[in-house]
Amino acid sequence: MSSSNASGGSLVFSAGPAAYREIRDVGLMPDRIGTLAGASGGAKWLVLSQLDRVIARRVLPKLRAPVHTIATSVGAWRMACYGQANPLAAIDRFEEAYLSQTYSEKPDREEITARTSEILNHVLGKNGVQEILTNPLLRTHIMTVRCRGPLATENRVGLAVGLMSVASLNMLSRKVLGAFFERVLFSDRRDTHPFDALQGFPLHEVPLSAVNLKDVILATGSIPLVLSGIRDIEGAPRGMYRDGGVIDYHLDFPHSAAPKLALYLHFYNYLKPGWFDKRLSWREAGVENTDRTILISPSPEFVARLPNAKIPDRSDFTTYSPPERERAWRGTVDACRELADELEDVLENDRLAERVQPL
Repeated sequence: MSSSNASGGSLVFSAGPAAYREIRDVGLMPDRIGTLAGASGGAKWLVLSQLDRVIARRVLPKLRAPVHTIATSVGAWRMACYGQANPLAAIDRFEEAYLSQTYSEKPDREEITARTSEILNHVLGKNGVQEILTNPLLRTHIMTVRCRGPLATENRVGLAVGLMSVASLNMLSRKVLGAFFERVLFSDRRDTHPFDALQGFPLHEVPLSAVNLKDVILATGSIPLVLSGIRDIEGAPRGMYRDGGVIDYHLDFPHSAAPKLALYLHFYNYLKPGWFDKRLSWREAGVENTDRTILISPSPEFVARLPNAKIPDRSDFTTYSPPERERAWRGTVDACRELADELEDVLENDRLAERVQPL
């Protein structure tokens, strides 16, 4: 998938074949958007927070219910902001809490997990859970994995050995992940969604509820060895639940069903199938899965102008001192106002057809 940006703008607008044809023919019709997608990525989400505000302010009010959100990891946190009654305020809370998070000099898994839970409670506030579950427009769907065998333990040595084994086997074939993980999709069941026939891995579907929503959001962001997994989520098969990005890092499955389209804000102009595929140059998502997807991402040229010439990521916690990290992250958020202004211009002046390129 190309990462070039012939327009020279700070954003790259790409679309799968069906979406590309429709945009070139009639432009972007908001009532055609049936899915909003969000990928795993941890701190990378900070490059999207300004764009999230544009979507919340300009796009959400124009959509026609039901619109499904599908996400893993930090993408699920972003969609949880979208799903609240005041998504802009929720994005503000999430961004500020994320930017200002602090830890001891050498935090352990328990400290990081506890702090993450505090941030989530702040993001959701008093009524966020109920607002998400009763949102008149959006239907929330969150992908997690249920671990099997050695991956279900919290023993650091056993878990580390298990992860190294899975990583090695995954280099040979992505199919081996099914021996260690099951997909578990937690869903708003008010309407039929387009994610019920996913191929390749065992899948359980569980209703989202007021009892399990917080645990599900925590589980889908529970990076093995970094945060504690969530055990025995209410309403779901018993077991250990972890980051949905393990299998579905960038959501390598169809995002929407005809005639609807999917709108996907992403850190990159390419998709990697699973967490273990991040550094595998030969492993890319199936082109057929993005047939109806519109992907919006920062251009490489824009990223090169960010603090430290990169998108924030989890390594920043160890690479920089806390003040350096927060300064760089806030600088990134400020710089990304340029992305928001560009997206506003494209939407306001109906310029997507002239900017879009094939995925």
